[in-house]
Amino acid sequence: MSRVLVIGGSRGIGNNIIKEQLSLGRECVSVSRNGSGIHDNNLQEFNVDVISGDLPDIDNINALVYCPGSIILKPFSQITEDDYKNDFEINVLGAVRCIKKYISIIKSHENASMVLFSTVAVNQGMPFHSSVSVAKAGVEGLSKTLAAEFAPKVRVNCIAPTLTKTDLASRILRNEKIEENIANKHPLKRICEAEDISSMATFLLSEKARSISGQILRVDAGMSTLKI
Repeated sequence: MSRVLVIGGSRGIGNNIIKEQLSLGRECVSVSRNGSGIHDNNLQEFNVDVISGDLPDIDNINALVYCPGSIILKPFSQITEDDYKNDFEINVLGAVRCIKKYISIIKSHENASMVLFSTVAVNQGMPFHSSVSVAKAGVEGLSKTLAAEFAPKVRVNCIAPTLTKTDLASRILRNEKIEENIANKHPLKRICEAEDISSMATFLLSEKARSISGQILRVDAGMSTLKI
């Protein structure tokens, strides 16, 4: 049976990934600062801050999904060096720390896979996104490098969403008018839901994606590639 480790599964996309994996009969392990609120016999949880805490010893996992992220949107003149350092630590160094901890276990299993997360802003180029774009560009580079280094044992892919309706984005999507304006900037005229992104992660973790590795999958309602 597949056993998936989800880092940052207490809410949003990570929480949805856990629910989807459980619905498919797979076992999950959640490592997050807060509980997931999901009660299932196939779910094991550890409440740990992966940046500063001691990562738990976990056996028998064949996949890792690293979900923690950040959204700091400021003009370049207002972003501090600490903002850049914090974004890099959450998005890149946290992922590195978790992968180093669990890679030997993951490598020992069939259909081993990892999924990381970037943002449409790396490919698109958007004002006020310099800090998160720098960090997520690092995630994309890490994903491709590890896909090459861990082949053929472990597939590594990265999902780059547009702004998605999650708790993390709630302070940006403050009301219906703002949501409508942002949706209209996308060729598909919609803002992605958490399920849109988690479904892609579920696919990448599955046997159906066994020939896919080293890819940046842009689930962004057409924003990064279409101009309509």
